[in-house]
Amino acid sequence: MHVLNQIAHVLATVAVFLGAVPLVVAVVQFLLVGLQRFRHLYEDRPPYLPRTAVLIPAWNEAPVLASSVEGLLRMRYPRDRLRVVVVDDASTDATPEVMGELMARHPGQVVHLRREDGGQGKAHTLNHGLAHVLGDDWAEAVLVMDADVVFDRDALLRMTRHLADPGVGAVTAYIKEGSGRQGNHLTRSIAFEYITAQAAARRAQNVLGVVACLAGGAQLHDRESLEAIGGRIDTSTLAEDTVTTFETQLTGRRVVFDGYATVLAEEPGDLTGLWKQRLRWARGNLQVTHRYRRLWFRPWKRREGHRLGSVLFGLIWYSLLATPVLLTVCSASLLFLYFTDSDRSWQLFHWLWLVNLVCYLLILLLSAAVDPGTFRRCLREALLYPGLVSTCVLVVTALPAVFQPLLERAGLLAAGGSPQPLMALVYVWVGLALPLAWAAKLLSGTRLRFLAPVLLTLVGYGSLLSACLVAAWVQERRKAELTWDKTEKTGKVAAG
Repeated sequence: MHVLNQIAHVLATVAVFLGAVPLVVAVVQFLLVGLQRFRHLYEDRPPYLPRTAVLIPAWNEAPVLASSVEGLLRMRYPRDRLRVVVVDDASTDATPEVMGELMARHPGQVVHLRREDGGQGKAHTLNHGLAHVLGDDWAEAVLVMDADVVFDRDALLRMTRHLADPGVGAVTAYIKEGSGRQGNHLTRSIAFEYITAQAAARRAQNVLGVVACLAGGAQLHDRESLEAIGGRIDTSTLAEDTVTTFETQLTGRRVVFDGYATVLAEEPGDLTGLWKQRLRWARGNLQVTHRYRRLWFRPWKRREGHRLGSVLFGLIWYSLLATPVLLTVCSASLLFLYFTDSDRSWQLFHWLWLVNLVCYLLILLLSAAVDPGTFRRCLREALLYPGLVSTCVLVVTALPAVFQPLLERAGLLAAGGSPQPLMALVYVWVGLALPLAWAAKLLSGTRLRFLAPVLLTLVGYGSLLSACLVAAWVQERRKAELTWDKTEKTGKVAAG
């Protein structure tokens, strides 16, 4: 029995530190960013100007279409080498009228394709457009974007230069949250998330030679690369952009992220819209994980011309998917140790949060270096990203000598630092934050919706994303219907 007890304590000790794995992996990604210069992605890349067809799927996008199309035509790109094709998925708003005006102003350069039988999802809409674009020999490259995305004037020039390399099949841009002054706490949290998930993570993936996803709102494909994967977009998952990314790399062509090609996109400004969007993304990622299950952690696959089997890439992918499990196991292990060895539980709790503190400070500093403008705009949200409670724990961890007397007076610690019963609540907080984040989402659709932002501030934006991932697991387990819940656009990017 004594041996079993020791084994249980060793396993619990290991499980506690699993809670820090997502942050540690995030720091590793940031550190890889500095190695991107050795990939020579931007050196000796003269302008390359292929004839490019821009494909825009649209369903009730009237508020944003005019500004998006006009913005594309104002880019620093030869007008005679650019066509804009809007695929209207049976819109019921003023989209046809808007497109009629645009075609009249830009005859031959703006095309309106209308699907009368719509509602099947983005992938089906894109395939309708691809059939048209690839139906003749004009297009040498295809840019797939969302209707609300606003490109920087040099963005397309920066993207197309990579296609001069025959080994590159596709290029993606840095999509930034673009609501600006019209944004709120939620959109600024998304802006900070995108620094870590795109500006840093995808630069790190450039270093690894494998990119996880072509951003759905800004992905440029070489025509031959598209045709090599069948000239169509996958319709069997909710992550058609990720499937396209994987399939492109499986043909032996590289996918490149260009962090200097920037575009602005409108992101959800309320919990309901964000939840729908991220639930779709999370389910799609789970489907991709299963679909390519024979690729993960198989580095020898590199001989087949791709690096999707890279061990580090697999760790990055799975650390995100496993975050809810890791946090729950961490909390449960601390609680177990509290009741069986309270002194050890306190020591482990302290070291766990010390690791978290170091990692998070590094993430903040490196985020400020990667995208200083966006970081300044969302500094408050960056500091509160883990949630107010977790941020307070990080501060206490940073200054234990200052706060330990206060914790003793609050009844969380006894004299000498032994944890008291109330401390158990702090131990399980990271696991408890997930259901509380889910509760915030549920409250957003009730009369108590005013409590949702308060609860979200306490638990943190990161906990909301983890809760959404749990919901995605549940839906996949139940084999829920695959529905593409479109994010409603209001034109905030153009207005800003």
